[in-house]
Amino acid sequence: MKPPIFEYRRPATLKEALDLLREYGGEAKVLAGGQSLVPMMNLRMVHPEVVVDINRLSELDYIRLDGRTLAIGALTRHQTLLESEEIAKGCPLMSEAYRYVAHLPIRNRGTLGGNICHSDPSSEMPAVLLACDAHIAMASHSGVRQVAINDFLLGPLQTTIGPDEIVTEIRIPLHSQDEGWAFREVSARQGDFAMAAIGTILRISGGEIARASIVVAGMGDRATRLSGVEQFLLKQRVSESLFAEASAKAAELVNPDSSHQASAGYKRSLVQTLVARTLADAVSRSNV
Repeated sequence: MKPPIFEYRRPATLKEALDLLREYGGEAKVLAGGQSLVPMMNLRMVHPEVVVDINRLSELDYIRLDGRTLAIGALTRHQTLLESEEIAKGCPLMSEAYRYVAHLPIRNRGTLGGNICHSDPSSEMPAVLLACDAHIAMASHSGVRQVAINDFLLGPLQTTIGPDEIVTEIRIPLHSQDEGWAFREVSARQGDFAMAAIGTILRISGGEIARASIVVAGMGDRATRLSGVEQFLLKQRVSESLFAEASAKAAELVNPDSSHQASAGYKRSLVQTLVARTLADAVSRSNV
């Protein structure tokens, strides 16, 4: 299928892009990598009057350290992030999760900013950013505002970004060397969105869990922190029995729908298995 007729604009600066969004309001859509927007237009799921292509905005393509924060420009490509030594060191959970993301041609075009704006409930990067307590910066003519990723993601294909705003930066607290991490997922085929995905970060101190961050994707209308499991683990001594109990609790907390891929019961069992495995993986990578 082909998309409906639309006007195409390609601004050279962020200001020009924001001018266009202010002019056209909700009738405009921002094109970054195009790996989500273009298929949706072809399927007539969205009908923008104007497509604002921001690929000339090279100032939004970067990875850099800002104190104890990893700053990533919204136009940074998935493949760049996958290959980045800065990401591997500063956010190893993201590096590990990228092993599951799509295929090379898609990663070469797709951007982190575009991915989170698409807000697919089974996508890996929103889950990673939730686990890492990331913040999202959005620019408009009124200035730049930042929101926590948990507040940015509202539901399937829904975020808090306004019609006159552009995501400019993703900010992630720098990985602490005393934390272990792990990301695992199951999908129908390599590169597909997750049927179930779990990201875990643990900090162990004196044999006890001092911090736990566990996120699940593919189980509802958005990626979600398993806060009940996180609280259960805190100040507990690391053991196989603890992780078995925690993973069983995780399966009880999720509420997946059955689909053509798997039943709800099978998806719950995936969560239980993946939580147990990521907890063990995270412990093996922590300095204990």
